[in-house]
Amino acid sequence: MNQALVLQQAVAIGNEMAFSFSDGTEIYLPLPMLRRACPCAACQGEPDALGRVLRPRVDHGPKAFDLLRFETVGGYAVQLFWGDGHSTGIYSYSYLIRLSQLPNPTAS
Repeated sequence: MNQALVLQQAVAIGNEMAFSFSDGTEIYLPLPMLRRACPCAACQGEPDALGRVLRPRVDHGPKAFDLLRFETVGGYAVQLFWGDGHSTGIYSYSYLIRLSQLPNPTAS
């Protein structure tokens, strides 16, 4: 059985978020990357009755990449609150780990 990830610490450092987990994993993700990867339906779309996902066009304004604060959600995710008022994305710990494994995550 897989042991659940437990967030030990999360902190905003400059233009990145740093996360450390109970298994020793540490990841650093740029704020612009996190915002562009927001998993909410308004950013990523949601399936229609036929299962097609129509991805909406998302325009990021001047404060879109300014992280105001974050909160943990249960024992599985964090919610990020952005300077332009957007805050509906719930980033699961496993999703954050997957984002960190993309090529050049700090280049966003």
